[in-house]
Amino acid sequence: MEFLYLLRSGQGLVIRSRITPSHPAMFIIATSMLAVATLAPLTPCAAQNQAQTESRDRPTARSSRDRVIQPVALRQDDAQTRFVDRLTPGSHVKVFIPSLPYIYTSHAINGAMIKPSDNAQGWEYDMATSHRKLDDKTYEFTLRQGVEFQDGTPFNADAVVMNMEAFKEEPYIFSKIDSVFDRCEKIDDHTVRFHLKEKYGCFMNDVVWLQFYTKEYLDFNGWNGKPTCPNLSTPGPYGLGPYILHEGFIEGDRQSEKAVLKANPNYWDKDYPRVETITVFTELDSTLAKNRVLESEGELDIAFIPPEYKVDTIMSPYAKLVTSPSTNNIAIHMNLINGNPQLKDVKIRRALNEALQQRNLHHFVFDREALVSPTQASPLFPGMKKVNQLIRPYSEVTDPYDKAKRAELKSILNGLSLRVLTQNRFLGLWRGIETQLGYVGVTLEIDEVPSEKEIFGPLLETNAGENEVAWDLLVWGNDDWFYNHPFTVFLVYRTHNVWSTIFPDPVLDGYIEEMFKASTDEPEFDEITYQIVKHVYDQAYMLFVPTPNNVFAVNKEVGFQPYKMACFPLWKIQITDLHWSVRDGDYPKSRRQPVKITRTQFADENNQ
Repeated sequence: MEFLYLLRSGQGLVIRSRITPSHPAMFIIATSMLAVATLAPLTPCAAQNQAQTESRDRPTARSSRDRVIQPVALRQDDAQTRFVDRLTPGSHVKVFIPSLPYIYTSHAINGAMIKPSDNAQGWEYDMATSHRKLDDKTYEFTLRQGVEFQDGTPFNADAVVMNMEAFKEEPYIFSKIDSVFDRCEKIDDHTVRFHLKEKYGCFMNDVVWLQFYTKEYLDFNGWNGKPTCPNLSTPGPYGLGPYILHEGFIEGDRQSEKAVLKANPNYWDKDYPRVETITVFTELDSTLAKNRVLESEGELDIAFIPPEYKVDTIMSPYAKLVTSPSTNNIAIHMNLINGNPQLKDVKIRRALNEALQQRNLHHFVFDREALVSPTQASPLFPGMKKVNQLIRPYSEVTDPYDKAKRAELKSILNGLSLRVLTQNRFLGLWRGIETQLGYVGVTLEIDEVPSEKEIFGPLLETNAGENEVAWDLLVWGNDDWFYNHPFTVFLVYRTHNVWSTIFPDPVLDGYIEEMFKASTDEPEFDEITYQIVKHVYDQAYMLFVPTPNNVFAVNKEVGFQPYKMACFPLWKIQITDLHWSVRDGDYPKSRRQPVKITRTQFADENNQ
């Protein structure tokens, strides 16, 4: 059974939350606004002592019955029994995506041979129905028949060849596909072959991003050759996905504050989508976003939230809490190009990492919605088995709260001062980091910005030393955009590309070149992954914190199942007939009761 204990005190409410029998009990002290802080468990004896203390402090004593509110039962989420299993006229769901919104929404608008999935391999067929690996350099795909682009023009082998010729002219440049792709050959109207120049084990991960567009879009936009996929640069019926980008644009380096998606009437799978309009917000303040989904209807339906707001979400009259494991990562760059010169000293970089007590961050910042990790690579990635067995986070080796260790770190860091550039959604994390680094004499000057594009600008200019914004530490949500593959993280370790702020390291670059050759199911993949992670760990090239779970606030009348990687399956979202967009009248009071947490689990978590 799930329940909440509410205890009244002179300062507000003390809430004891026991989510499941196996979940650690936690206590939340809140004012009438329900501000949250995690404390130690309150034993029955402690509760009695607190009650006695309150009784002494009040002019008129009250019985414990006046002070203790009966447990609040969490009702079963029964929305799934009332979902509308068809496209509902007038239905509208609003979503906030603070990190990589162009990646999270891309597959709702565009089509490729395969698309992300929450299955064990991380993908499923989309525009293809099957494929064969003819040899290490040749892949053949059978195309789905009867498919049309959003403007009604046919999708076939000619369209694939046209798109790959356009890609060849201006390829994306974040992986190695730009240099290993040779040509695409039409076999017949519904069969194509991709020819590579060398063995490339990451090919199927890149295929997810080889998306197809109408000729009109290619003539207007092309591929642009950006380090971020230019796949949502203008509205129009140019894609193959379940939604048409109707208003706005979303790219890595530029985006409108919101984008409006409309259901595609020509989509090949007639079971989807279920919601007529999706509005995606990209630049909301994280606190404002949380308030919109928790405190009202019609403002926001789905939002990432900091874990500290879990109890607020459970108690919301309009929202429920949805969590899941993830292969997402938090990238905290050290500027080894033109930042504080002291960061070029490996002793300084290691000392900064050794000063962070990951277990405390895991508990107090992430509220246990994370995994401790020796580097920024999620332990759930394929290839991480050897890493998980042999490499431990620095604070698991030597406790930074040990007096002798703290004195040693303080001596090494010697009053270091660093400039931090962060999106405001990570301010809670920086409060924790600032506290822990403060114990060893490090001070942080924190500059916050509201949107990710203001992070990517300085980041992507730094490798060439052209950044106009000065920074020493920079953070972004490096969510799993390569889909169940650690190159999501290793991208920023590849020191000669624009995503890296590490000084040249030919050894590390060589390891990554070896990684490109192997696929995740080959035995050598674990070994090369280990070599990459061990090298980065030994050199302490970035600041390492726990890898996060997904934590969402979701409208009570919305069905949303997250993937563990950076893709929102917007086409699978469902609503009930009591959703604000289709309901007449007020939201029934009976539906406003707290709902049990939905904890999504995935098959085969790889290495755990």
